[in-house]
Amino acid sequence: MTNNACLRIALCAALMAPGGAAPSHAEGHVIKIDGSSTVFPVTEAVAEEFQKNNKGAQVTVGISGTGGGFKKFCRGETDIQDASRPITKKEMDACWESGTQYIELPVAYDALTVVVSPKNSMDSMTVAQLKKMWEPAAQGNITKWSQVNPSWPSQELKLYGAGSDSGTFDYFTEAIVGKSKSSRGDYTASEDDNVLVQGVANDANAIGYFGFAYYAENKDKLKAIKIDGGKGPVAPSKESVENGAYQPLARPIFIYVSKKSMKRPEVKQFVEFYLRNAADLVKEVKYVPLPPSAYQAALERFQKGRTGTAFGGKNVVGLTIQEVLSRRLAS
Repeated sequence: MTNNACLRIALCAALMAPGGAAPSHAEGHVIKIDGSSTVFPVTEAVAEEFQKNNKGAQVTVGISGTGGGFKKFCRGETDIQDASRPITKKEMDACWESGTQYIELPVAYDALTVVVSPKNSMDSMTVAQLKKMWEPAAQGNITKWSQVNPSWPSQELKLYGAGSDSGTFDYFTEAIVGKSKSSRGDYTASEDDNVLVQGVANDANAIGYFGFAYYAENKDKLKAIKIDGGKGPVAPSKESVENGAYQPLARPIFIYVSKKSMKRPEVKQFVEFYLRNAADLVKEVKYVPLPPSAYQAALERFQKGRTGTAFGGKNVVGLTIQEVLSRRLAS
């Protein structure tokens, strides 16, 4: 996945939106997807492969952030929602009011990655240190690295992170600060992870966080910080996610499919293609695939049209994919 590819698909999504330049006769057959910029690289890769194998198929993929995407999804404006965290109670209520039923499908693991510039000497941090940087009380008070740890440089601390419409913002604040959306506000925020990549890469005093794929695509520009969740510093990697060592920042990521849209043959075909090919394409874009049994369970859930969420409107940090798939679904 390249930045050019991101821009190409995002531009495509913009053109295909209502009022855009797409041919009107094809509108009914367009599969519309929006939501998380974290899940975007996976869905983009699937969409490209699907369109290669299905001539005439049209799939648009936007990046409004998980929260922004759910607003469109619950209004019935999109067929599929990319989500880097589970649907919230407020979003469940919005979907209920509009009559939008959804099927929740985990598609990959992500290692939410904390990064600095290679010019930064930092190598590892504890969850407590990250909390001291990012909690609401830090706003206007924690402005230098040395205020977090006296042994760190007395240099200005510049923070880059996900915007408030991002599921990554919700997950990070839940995992690090202890409460979803609880964060200082004086940082550079964006739902576009490429903006955050460039901001951190170009500043030796900056620190930021985003999905692992954006770090993996920019390893020459960024350094990943090892996270100490209480059992020693652990780097984000396929192995540390699979064995459960990378806590609390390992997480499943999802797509949500509208049950109404599922009745359209092209949407059903696309989602089945997604789940059958996700393992290979997830690896291609540098995320961690789920076990084969998890993709099979997700495919069966989809084909049976089992609606609802395993989370009841509240994110839970640290669940295994087996626990996610075995939980009772609630609408």
